[in-house]
Order: sequence, then C-alpha cells, then structure tokens
Amino acid sequence: MPAIIDISDLSKTYATGYQALTGVDLQIREGEIFALLGPNGAGKTTLISILCGIVRPTAGVVRVGGHDILRDYRAARALIGLVPQELTTDAFESVWATVCFSRGLFGKPPNPAYLEEILRQLSLWDKRHSKIMTLSGGMKRRLLIAKALSHEPRVLFLDEPTAGVDVGLRRDMWALVRRLQMDGVTIILTTHYIEEAEEMADRVGVINKGEIVLVEDKAALMRKLGKKQLTLQLQAPLAELPPGLMRRGVELAKGGEEIIYTYDASAAEGEHAGIVSLLEDLDMAGVAFKDLHTTQSSLEDIFVDLLKGGR
Repeated sequence: MPAIIDISDLSKTYATGYQALTGVDLQIREGEIFALLGPNGAGKTTLISILCGIVRPTAGVVRVGGHDILRDYRAARALIGLVPQELTTDAFESVWATVCFSRGLFGKPPNPAYLEEILRQLSLWDKRHSKIMTLSGGMKRRLLIAKALSHEPRVLFLDEPTAGVDVGLRRDMWALVRRLQMDGVTIILTTHYIEEAEEMADRVGVINKGEIVLVEDKAALMRKLGKKQLTLQLQAPLAELPPGLMRRGVELAKGGEEIIYTYDASAAEGEHAGIVSLLEDLDMAGVAFKDLHTTQSSLEDIFVDLLKGGR
C-alpha cells in the first residue's frame, strides 16, 4: 500500500531552544488507521501541527499525497482535515454556516447534499440552524469533525477526539471513522484511551522525547511484545513454592492461593510443552489446582513497558 504521508529526518527546535522532534522518519499508508501514542510532551502535537502547516519544521522533508508541505502548501493542506483537542469554534455562528464556511476556505464549490450527509452521520442535522454557543460539549466535538470533513479531505487527523465525551458519542465517532476508512480516508489518531487504539488501529507508532520509538502493525506488535500469563488457582494455599517449581520462574500470588507463570506470547507454541511439563511438576509435588486461565497483555501494557525502556 503506498504512503500518503512521507516524513524524512524531521526535526523541530523552538526559539526557546527546546527540541520537540529529532530526526523523525515515518511513512503512513493510504487508507489505514494509524495510532500515534506517547506521553504528554512526547512531540505528538508538534508533529501533527507540522503536518497540518501550523508549525514550521526546523529541518527535514514532509510530503502529503506527494506534495511538499512547504513548497506546495496549498495542495498539501487541501488533502488534510484536522480535529484539534481544543473546542475552537465561533460561538455566534450557526452549525450550517460554520461547515459551509470551512468548505469554502479550501475553494470547494457548494455541495449542500454532502454537508447534509456529514451532519446526519454526526447527529447534527437537527441542530443545523442552532448557534454553536447553544450546543453541548459533545455536540461541539461532533461539529469539529464535521468542519474537518467539510472539504472532503483524504487524510484526517484526530487529536484526542474523544477526550471528555460520553461513551455513546465515542461509539458513534468510531463508527464514522470506520466508514471513512472504507471510503479510502487515512486516519491518524492520537489518544490517551489506549483501548481505542487497540480496537481501531491498523498500525501503532510510539513517540517519546521527540523520537519515534517504534512503528509496527498492531497485531504483530502484540504478538512480538505481548506476554501471556497462566494463572492456577490452588485448592490449598502454599507457604512457599516447592523446589522443583522455583526453576520454572513461577511465582506465588494472593497469599499463596495462586501460582502465576508468565511467558512470551511470541513463543506461545513452544511454551505449550512447557505448560504441560509445569502441570506434571505440580502433580509430582502434590500441588493440586481447582481452576486455571490465561491472559494476554494489552496494548496499554506494551506501551507502558516500552516507555520504561523495556523490549
């Protein structure tokens, strides 16, 4: 799949001397949902601001749809829709006037049918004549998305789009994102709700201290860096592990009522024999269990591990 965004050796140093980005190389594929994760101050917003033409880079090359964002700014920016974190709208305008104006800013001819479709998808059609000041916070968040989509962009940036919104709205927004992806729109998402990235993203990038730490297909990342745990609930608690089990790297938990065995998800097939052998050792040691279950680490666990300097 071709890259619609191509970033090469991108750096940004502000006038204060603070270096927000250092040598960022990143390609984002056309039609994918790409989740950009990182702690506060990692450089996510600076990176998005450069891509959207809000901040000028210190060094490096960025192309959107083949257009250099500095030399061919108008063509590059016309391909992009941005949903910012802040609720920045003209409080005295109506919903309809706002989306019409946003579309006109990019030189697009009027298309009432398209704008109506967007407002209906975002449950804003009934509010089209309402002034923005009368909308709820959730409705204003929907309006930001409608504005970003008004000029039919091929790339949509969602910067913490569901911060502070209710569960119902979040679900509606993700349904819209999936429809946009089906139409070929590329989605770049930043979020603190890592479960959203886990559910929605095709690929995940992690940025920390202005550098890209990792870019990986989500499924491959979870296979490669995830861990699995086998938890055995014992029939009777143990004061300590039998000597034959200590070498296996298992640990006691819940006051000796459980034994936990942790292994790499990427080695799961090879671990099958190890689990069987572990159960045999338990039997030989006279340790009986009444139940067992396995769990696999989430994307959030992997993210935290990466930021701690783990694998």
